[in-house]
Amino acid sequence: MTTPTLVPAHPGTELAIETSGLTKRFGAQTAVDAIDLAVPRGAVFGFLGPNGSGKTTTIRMLLGLLRATGGESHVLGAPMPQSLDAVLPRVGALVEGPAFSPFLTGEQNLRRFDTADRHSTRRTRDARVATALDRVGLSHAAKKKAHAYSLGMKQRLGLANALLMPRELLVLDEPTNGLDPQGTREVRALIRSFTADGTTVFVSSHLLAEVEQLCTHVGVMSGGRLVAQGTLDEFRRAGARARVQVRTPDLEVARTVLAGLGIEADARDAASDLDVVTGDMSGDAPPEAIVAALVAGGVRVRGFEVVGESLEQRFVELTGEGFDVVA
Repeated sequence: MTTPTLVPAHPGTELAIETSGLTKRFGAQTAVDAIDLAVPRGAVFGFLGPNGSGKTTTIRMLLGLLRATGGESHVLGAPMPQSLDAVLPRVGALVEGPAFSPFLTGEQNLRRFDTADRHSTRRTRDARVATALDRVGLSHAAKKKAHAYSLGMKQRLGLANALLMPRELLVLDEPTNGLDPQGTREVRALIRSFTADGTTVFVSSHLLAEVEQLCTHVGVMSGGRLVAQGTLDEFRRAGARARVQVRTPDLEVARTVLAGLGIEADARDAASDLDVVTGDMSGDAPPEAIVAALVAGGVRVRGFEVVGESLEQRFVELTGEGFDVVA
């Protein structure tokens, strides 16, 4: 596999997270290898990669839970871990799943966590707990013990904990992991709502379908390295080649016309009984000119589409690995 080109952050963009050469080694093993991460403020940034690629280790370094071996990191404009006391009150985090006291209610768990936060105010605690529960749709279950919560409810309670105080940045590690489709949709809607007030959301995930529906930007980790980052559209386009797909009963004529335009039809199409011809758009002809040439050549065009490279194809191209696409 060829080494992919890293998509740079747009110059002048204000960043919520920025790293330079961030590295973490455990003995002889390099878990995170000199990554330069750039997360724009206000983005929903999908941090992608298979298990073991270094995502959670990176998050732990960003939050000051793990000391870096080398490199630098800035969160909300401040160096980390030197600025932990100033930065962490502005950051909400859900890392490796929520952990609650099972025999306390959802409300009691939140009050317990809030009491442990030295930056919280006792006078407004009741109101803030109630607001956080309402925001994640758990007001009706506030008095229910946590052990009776479904997995989706526990995830939402974890998000409520992250929202007890005003946050500029939310860091969520696999927030939909293990959820059923309904729970996944609920958490997805919550994450979208967070960005309405300008909150930046950094989401670590291995679920490709979630990233495509949720994120504005992506970064891909593979073997401890950051192999690509940028907007979702930039990520799809980088290194990608558009393809034409023509649906017609006149397969051979269509192949001949396309070849004249510099578009070689896929060999597998010749052995297929389907009425579709596909090929890379290696020529300079725009889509409308391709359709006009097909019609002029006597091809009965029943459908025409220019297809971009899918997110899954791009991921496999970058990492050489499969990807979990289960919603």
